[in-house]
Amino acid sequence: MDERIIKIQHVLKKELDDNRYQHTLGVMYTAASMAMRYDVDVLKALYAGLLHDCAKCIPNDKKLHLCGKYGFTVSDIERENPSLLHAKLGACLAHEKYLAKEAYKVCDGEILNAILYHTTGRPDMTMLEKIIYIADYIEPGRRELPNMADVRRLAFQNIDECLYRILKDSLVYLNSRKIAVDPMTQKTYDYYKKEMGKED
Repeated sequence: MDERIIKIQHVLKKELDDNRYQHTLGVMYTAASMAMRYDVDVLKALYAGLLHDCAKCIPNDKKLHLCGKYGFTVSDIERENPSLLHAKLGACLAHEKYLAKEAYKVCDGEILNAILYHTTGRPDMTMLEKIIYIADYIEPGRRELPNMADVRRLAFQNIDECLYRILKDSLVYLNSRKIAVDPMTQKTYDYYKKEMGKED
């Protein structure tokens, strides 16, 4: 195992609560497995999976403060639900130029984007971005969601079909509970629906 990954694990163990840390390890190893399947750089998948939730356990008021400090625009939806900020804040904290965590120091844009888009997705995602988005949803410690067995199977058979299924199921879930949907999630779903010629 890469020494820096082990170092980051030690830092994250202190930064995250136990459940989030276990989830993080699950995402890291699931992402690495998917990277092997789809011929993606395994080390990048390990880093992105390990750091995807590095800002998750920061208190919401501090998330808002840090976004202001780093000059991020906070949408009304994010202000209403600051936990949504953890992806963009995580990409920021992982980036070497901010030196927020000496152990992280990631300068690879592909890894940072995979962290940035792991909750919403985006149109025309890279393979690494798809892997982190999906691994976050299917890692073994995740509670059993509807269609989980199918989604996990699809993750290693047809990554775009898997991505589309997760996007669709997520929107159905959010809309059924009248939870505000991030516009990027809707854009991502619309893009892949068109790209894959889906009618539903």
